[in-house]
Amino acid sequence: MASPAWELQKAVYGALVADTGLAALLGGAWVYDEAPRGAAFPYVTFGPSAVRDWSAGTETASEHVFTLRVWSKHGGEREVHRILEAIRAALHDASLSLDGFRLVNLRHETSDTAREADGETHRGTARFRAVVEPIP
Repeated sequence: MASPAWELQKAVYGALVADTGLAALLGGAWVYDEAPRGAAFPYVTFGPSAVRDWSAGTETASEHVFTLRVWSKHGGEREVHRILEAIRAALHDASLSLDGFRLVNLRHETSDTAREADGETHRGTARFRAVVEPIP
């Protein structure tokens, strides 16, 4: 049985790597499920996600809350903010195609930034909410 969460992640990945503005900010299509050792900064990774039943009556659906993380070693948070905005622009209200499922909606909820404990790395987190239903 297909996983709506995996189909959504594949569609989000495809949208991000196809976005030329985001690629320009990253210096390439540097979007990872898990970043390889020695990955060049900046890059984006998939972060934690959660799936909840969103069914109503006889209609089956699932709610997906997922995060994307931006990693940068550029001085200050400017680069992180610019990349977060490019991610938001690429995904908020996007109409993505999922195999076996229909994306009802995809919305940006929040973004935040932080400096990591090493004092050099900046992290940005963008949180999204999506509702997905199976195609009969």
